[in-house]
Amino acid sequence: MDKMQKDTAYYMDLIDQIEAIRGKNNKNWMDLLRLAFKHAPAEAGAIMAEIYQMDGDISSLARKLSGKE
Repeated sequence: MDKMQKDTAYYMDLIDQIEAIRGKNNKNWMDLLRLAFKHAPAEAGAIMAEIYQMDGDISSLARKLSGKE
């Protein structure tokens, strides 16, 4: 296996590991949201609005990096 194939296999393995961890962590996020909205829906909604706004800011910057703005 040449170096490029090794590098590609290495990166693909890391991506697979990240995907597996993200899948597990997504359940944690959903459980946290359920608790927050069950016990303090107004406060949880306000926090979600802030998160949504910041996600939009991140997406805007990512579009600039990708040349898709």
